[in-house]
Amino acid sequence: MQKVLLHACCAVCCAYPVKLLKNEGFEPIVYFYNPNIYPQKEYEIRLYELMEYSRKENFELIIENYTPNDFEEISKGLENEPEKGARCEKCYFLRLDKTAKKAKELNIQNFTTTLSVSPHKIFQKILKTGDLAAENHNVKYLAYDFKKHDGFKITQQIARENSMYKQTYCGCRYSIRPKI
Repeated sequence: MQKVLLHACCAVCCAYPVKLLKNEGFEPIVYFYNPNIYPQKEYEIRLYELMEYSRKENFELIIENYTPNDFEEISKGLENEPEKGARCEKCYFLRLDKTAKKAKELNIQNFTTTLSVSPHKIFQKILKTGDLAAENHNVKYLAYDFKKHDGFKITQQIARENSMYKQTYCGCRYSIRPKI
């Protein structure tokens, strides 16, 4: 079984991609690197949920240190960018480049991300970023658009069945929407 390093932002977004990758003959190793998540309490909740899900579904989980300054550095001057804009692209690159680098370190030839399961993300931007990160580290980005074939609906169903915490924003402080 071929390994794939799967960058994950949370348990909810990870649910369907893990199952799909396993069904396609991969051994997903989930990588949690998300310095964009704000505040730290939110980061801890998402990490806890993912740890619980990894135990339940029996997949390896690699947890990177929480380094919010990494995100703050790349988002300087982009604080007022709209969702799906330049700040998001920088954030994708930060996380996917680190994932590609980790894949190379672990001698895993393939990597991908759960980011594409969200209908709030533009797959072509994720694809472009993943390909660039792959080129930087001489690994292969697997271009999965996990929202296709009802992927978003399925991951939401899995989240309900497992009583997972479902966040109300992408993760960074700039994506927090005021409650109306």
